[in-house]
Amino acid sequence: MQPWEMYRSLTRDRAVLNQKLGRVTGRRILNYAKPFYKYIWVLLVLVTFDAFLIVAQPLLFKRIVDEGILKANTNVVVVSAGLVALLAIISGLVSIVERWYSAQIGEGLILNLRSEVYDQVQRQPIIFFTRSQTGNLISRLNSDVIGAQQAFTSTLSGVVSNLIALIVVVGTMLTLSWQITLGSLILVPLFLLPARFLGRKLQELTRDQMNLNAEMNQQMSERFNVSGALLIKLFGNYTAESNKFSNSASSVRDIGVKLAIANRIFIVALTLVAALATALVYGFGGVLTIDGAITLGTLLALTALLGRLYGPLTALSNIRVDVMTALVSFDRVFEILDLENPIKDPAKPKPLPPGGLSIELKDVSLTYGASSSFLETLGVNKDQASLDKTQALKKVSLQVPSGQTVALVGSSGAGKSSLISLISRLYDATEGQVLVGGVDVKDLETATLRDEIGVVSQEPHLFHDSIKNNLLLAKPTASDEEISKAIESAQLTEFIQRLPQGLETIVGDRGYRLSGGEKQRLAAARVFLKAPRLVILDEATSHLDAENESLLQAALATALENRTALVVAHRLSTVINADKIVVLDQGRMIQQGTHEDLLRQGGIYRELFETQLI
Repeated sequence: MQPWEMYRSLTRDRAVLNQKLGRVTGRRILNYAKPFYKYIWVLLVLVTFDAFLIVAQPLLFKRIVDEGILKANTNVVVVSAGLVALLAIISGLVSIVERWYSAQIGEGLILNLRSEVYDQVQRQPIIFFTRSQTGNLISRLNSDVIGAQQAFTSTLSGVVSNLIALIVVVGTMLTLSWQITLGSLILVPLFLLPARFLGRKLQELTRDQMNLNAEMNQQMSERFNVSGALLIKLFGNYTAESNKFSNSASSVRDIGVKLAIANRIFIVALTLVAALATALVYGFGGVLTIDGAITLGTLLALTALLGRLYGPLTALSNIRVDVMTALVSFDRVFEILDLENPIKDPAKPKPLPPGGLSIELKDVSLTYGASSSFLETLGVNKDQASLDKTQALKKVSLQVPSGQTVALVGSSGAGKSSLISLISRLYDATEGQVLVGGVDVKDLETATLRDEIGVVSQEPHLFHDSIKNNLLLAKPTASDEEISKAIESAQLTEFIQRLPQGLETIVGDRGYRLSGGEKQRLAAARVFLKAPRLVILDEATSHLDAENESLLQAALATALENRTALVVAHRLSTVINADKIVVLDQGRMIQQGTHEDLLRQGGIYRELFETQLI
């Protein structure tokens, strides 16, 4: 075992021993190993063979000295030396092949686990993401998945190789000299106890270093994105921010110095104990050699074997921690894979009817988080989750005939966005029914339903990618001609022609290289490209100036033509021509009708309209 492997084993966090694992974790791990069974068996054979090679060289050294040098037998010296060289070559080749199989198993397992976790996370409802910290989710895909794969690579192979190596080395040493072997084993506590003590200290320092680095990285992450940089510039807190970062960096420096010294003491302690053991073998063994109890070659062989004794002993003494570390990583991955998604596809989905699609809500109520699962380890505890169970909609009934445009208005928190989220099943109604084209959305495949829905939101999200690739999210198979038509319909042609790289222009983090109006029209172009039968506009023009609003309204007029549409708006001037306007207040539908009807009725709509006229 190499010194760094001993270091890693002794400095693992022993807190994993307090973790409780699921009962079926072991069986599930074996299921993930099935695709790699042949590779695992070959790896174990190679590891076993390599363990036997450990004692071969010291025994050949003994033969060179006792049978060759001391007896002046040149042939024995040459042949034995050749065998030493051959064994070195074989050992190197075995090591390379062993690493290849280990990498195939490890990287294959990482691929399978990452793909499965990523797919599972993508399919979770929106409330899962509002309750989870992004950093924790990414950690499951990175560090925990890598920790899990070590169960089959370093941990499994390490247990086998160290166990066999220990048995072979101790057996060989006992055969050569039981006295020296027992003397060497007496030194084991002297070797392990200081290492364990220093290992715990290093664990504490490493944990502190990780926490301090995380705090420093969090500050950089928040300040270096566009929103954070803009905030700092607007308030001009350069000095305060620099001082805050300097303090964090200073703490990282201080802990780094402590860790460096502790690491050096750890290595010195291991080296010192190894030196004491070597001194014991040479001293005691030297006396035995002089007395004729053992040969000089035996002494040299025992000294070489001694260096191969303490490594496996160290690793096996900490094997519970190594195994639990891998198992806990698996368990944390399984936590994600076992999350139940409340939004399920039906076993026998129904098709949507051809032609235009109507929307109907029947006595619909919505309570956020009523049936969704969550993980405290991802950022939300049970107390916070219980506060999250807010009733957003209460017994709402609504009909939107095919081809009509219905506007939803009301003050903030009235339930407008909650209502439209039910149409595309971002949430499921707690009570009542939501029907599209006369079919309950729970009887439809979510993919089929969402293929027919196009959304332009208040703040459309764009990936840090080209304009073209952001458009292709709506229709990956779209041709260049279809993209050009969508851009033209969104009144973006002139803007894109002015860009040096045209459609290949990178929009920046969340589209910050584009203005608000340009982003909104790009979102409209995505809807044109998708050509859905249902269109949802969620405050699509609320933050735009008059010119951009005019351009976007002209683009959206085309998008809504002959399509069923739900439009959420604060600015009532944008929806006065809707076929019907629905007024929501505190989750209830309190008014509906045309603009003129609602003005005659009075109430909240008239108050809102008159307020905006002032």
